[in-house]
Amino acid sequence: MTTGSETGLPFDRTHFDYSPWSFWTDASDEQKQRQLALQHALVGARPDHVLGDRTFISELAAVQTDSLELGDRTYIAANAYVTGKVRTGRDCTINPSAIVRGDIRMGDAVRIGAFASIIGFNHGFADTEVEIFRQPLTSTGIVIGDDVWIGSHVTVLDGITVGEKSILAAGAVVTKDVPAGAIVGGNPARVIRSRFAPTAPTTPQPVPQPMSPQPVPRAVPQPTPQPVVPKPESLSGRLVHFASTARAQAPAILARSWNPHIADGLFSDSPDAPPTVRAQCDAIEISSLLLGRAPDQLPADAQIARLQSYQDPETGLVPSLGADGLIERPAPGVDLNDGDAAYHVECVGYALDLLGARFPYPIRSVAEMSGDEVVGFLGSRSWRSRAWGAGHDVDALGTALLWNLDHGKRGAFEAYFGWLFTHVDPATGMWGHPRSDDGLLQIVNGYYRLTRGSFAQFGVPLPYADRAVDTVLAHTRDTRFFEPERLNACNVLDVAHPLWLLRPQTGAYRSDEIRALASNLLDAALDNWVDGEGFGFQTPSSSSGLTGASAPGLQGTEMWLSIVWLLADLLGESDALEYRPRGIHRPEPARGIPLGEAASPALDTAH
Repeated sequence: MTTGSETGLPFDRTHFDYSPWSFWTDASDEQKQRQLALQHALVGARPDHVLGDRTFISELAAVQTDSLELGDRTYIAANAYVTGKVRTGRDCTINPSAIVRGDIRMGDAVRIGAFASIIGFNHGFADTEVEIFRQPLTSTGIVIGDDVWIGSHVTVLDGITVGEKSILAAGAVVTKDVPAGAIVGGNPARVIRSRFAPTAPTTPQPVPQPMSPQPVPRAVPQPTPQPVVPKPESLSGRLVHFASTARAQAPAILARSWNPHIADGLFSDSPDAPPTVRAQCDAIEISSLLLGRAPDQLPADAQIARLQSYQDPETGLVPSLGADGLIERPAPGVDLNDGDAAYHVECVGYALDLLGARFPYPIRSVAEMSGDEVVGFLGSRSWRSRAWGAGHDVDALGTALLWNLDHGKRGAFEAYFGWLFTHVDPATGMWGHPRSDDGLLQIVNGYYRLTRGSFAQFGVPLPYADRAVDTVLAHTRDTRFFEPERLNACNVLDVAHPLWLLRPQTGAYRSDEIRALASNLLDAALDNWVDGEGFGFQTPSSSSGLTGASAPGLQGTEMWLSIVWLLADLLGESDALEYRPRGIHRPEPARGIPLGEAASPALDTAH
C-alpha cells in the first residue's frame, strides 16, 4: 500500500490511496517508483492492460479485470472494486469504495463518486426452477460520455448509455439512458433539468396567477440614489441583472452589519441590532455564495477559530452570545430543547463547512443517544400544537448526527429515519396536525425544517410525495400568509424548498400550478431587493415601509438569496444567477446515510 504520507499524521498512513489526485505532485520519489514498478508488472503480465501517463492504482483497490485501459491522469482509489472489461478516457476518477464491473466504456473526465456502482452485467432469472445464482450472466455493457459527474451512491444498471456533460445526483438509480447535459436524480432516476441553456432567450408564457399580481409599493425611498437602469423584461435577463447587482453590492452589505467595537469585531443582523451567533454565520453564507470567499472583515482562519471556540466541549452545543459579544459560559442545561442552541448546530456547522473546517467536538448528547432515546425524543415533540417547532428539533437532531460522523460517531440513524417513516400522515404527506388558528402553516413550515435536516440532508426519497405537493399548494392559497404584503422569508422558503425537493419524485404532477406559484413569488422577491442593504425578512407594506422585520439585514438576505435560486430552478432559469446555495440551503445532500460504521460524502465535490 502507499505509505509514508507527507502530512506525518498518525492516521494518514494511506493518504494517497484515499486522496490519489495529489499523488504525482506530492508523493515521495520512493512512492512514485513503487507505483511505476507495480504498473509495469501489471502491464507486463497482462498485455491487454494499458495504462496512460501519470495514472494511479491504489494497492488497496481490487482490480481483477479481463482488460483494462486507463487514460492519462486517471486513478483508481482505495477499496474500489474493478472487474471485467473497463476502458476510460483521460482524467477519470474511480473514487474510494466505488464498484465498476462488466463491460464499461467511459469518455474523458468522468468522475465517479464514492460508493457508486457501475454494473455492466446482470443475472439471468427466467427459470424459476433454477436458483438465480446458477443461471447464466448477461451483459450489454455501459457507455458513459465525456465530462460526466456521477455522485456518491449512484447505481447505473447494465445496458445504459449516459450522455456527455450529464450529472447523476447522489443516490440516483439509473435504469434508462441519460440524455446529454441532463441532471438526473431519484429512484428510478428522472431528468430534473438540462445543463444546456436554450439556444435563444424566450419570454415565459402567461400563467394563471394564484395571488394578486400588484407590485409591492415602497413607503420609503431607496437609501442611496442610484442611476436609473432599465430592467430587462425577460425572466432570465432579470435574474442576470439581480445576481450581478447582488454580487457587486455584497461587500457593502456585509460592511454595514460589521461592528468593529464589540469583541474584536462581530456581525449583527443589521447596524442597530446586537451581535448574534447566527449573524456571524449568515455573513459567511452570503459572502461564500456571492463572492466565493470568507467575509473580508476577518481572516478566514480567525473566523474558524472564533466559531470553533463557541462550542461547549461538554455538550458539543453552541450557546448564545451575551450583550458583550462573548459566548455565554458556563451554559448549564443547554441541550437540543434550547431553540437557539439547536439552530446553532446547523448554522455554525455549515458556516464552518463553508470555511473548510469542522466542529472540534462531537454533539455529545446526540452521540450518546440510543435508538430508544431517539424514538423518545422524536415522539415527545410538540407535533399537535406546534409542528414547526417539532420539525425544527428533527432538523437539529439530524444535523447533529451529520456532524458527529466527522468524529467517527455513527448515531442511531435507523431509529431516526424509522420513526419518521412510520409517523408520516398519508393524507397530507407531512407530520403533525393543522391548527384552527393558522391552518396548514405549522405542518408545512415544520415539513421544510424536518425534511431539510433528514431526507434532503442525507439524500433519502420522501414518502407520499404527491400528497405533500397537494398540502403545500393548498397552504399557498391562504391569503393570511401569501398576499404580496404578507410574505416573509420563512413562509416562502418553507413552500419553495419542499416543492423543489419533491420534484424529482413527482415529475409533472401539478407542474403548471407550481410554475405559476414560483413565477409569482419570484417576481415579488426580485422587487424587494434594497440597493446596498439586501433583503428584509418581511416584505415591506405600503404603510410601514422598510421598518421592523422589513428592514434589510443579513438573515433576510441570506434566506431570500436561496429562495430566489429555488424558485428560479423550479422555472428552469437558475443558471442565469450563476450562483448556487452551498450551506444550509444547499440543493445536494450533505452526505449519504452511513453504511455500517463508515460514513461517506453524498457527492465527491472536491475532486
